[in-house]
Amino acid sequence: MKRLLLASALALSVFPLQAAPPESFYQAKKLAAEVYADQQKSFYCGCDYHAKGKKLVPDLASCGYKVRKEVRRANRIEWEHVVPAWAFGHQLQCWQDGGRKNCRKTSEKFRLMEADLMNLVPTIGEINGNRSNYSFAELEGPADQYGTCNFKVDFKARKARPTDAVKGDIARIYFYMRDAYGLRISDTQTKLFAAWDRLDPVDEREAERTRKIAEKMR
Repeated sequence: MKRLLLASALALSVFPLQAAPPESFYQAKKLAAEVYADQQKSFYCGCDYHAKGKKLVPDLASCGYKVRKEVRRANRIEWEHVVPAWAFGHQLQCWQDGGRKNCRKTSEKFRLMEADLMNLVPTIGEINGNRSNYSFAELEGPADQYGTCNFKVDFKARKARPTDAVKGDIARIYFYMRDAYGLRISDTQTKLFAAWDRLDPVDEREAERTRKIAEKMR
């Protein structure tokens, strides 16, 4: 419990609670691109990417990424919710009454959560699609589905394992969403994220991201 409280305190110290967030997911994606303008690397794989018109295009060779199946999505950057919209939406009555579309119409809380920049990261589209709304876990075996991108998906178990380099980031984002919005996290996930928080402490890249997001949310 002591370690859990320390992890929660760290999450709060890294991520300030809500200020003035974007009003919609659409607006949030535009602001997120600005946040990452000086560190254009995809979250899980570390692929370089660049703007091509209104699109963000990854350089797959820069990170040894191998397309698993979806060539089109693999060649674009998408903004992924680390805590999936499905996961926080299912905890709200609006989702039970009509899914994501209904929540966008009727729930201010959902709109805030969906548009929260702290929960958005640039991801290879194929990874975003394959991860879907799966929960994170420690999985056995090598991560060889996407070339040298160290990301593993167990489709049968509906679980995903990210690279060690972002495990702490993921943990602190989950703790932030819990403390900012009352997101319920299972005991199993809480213990896992507390361990990941210790494994991967905050680095300058993450701290800079947080500072930029705080400026956007003032």
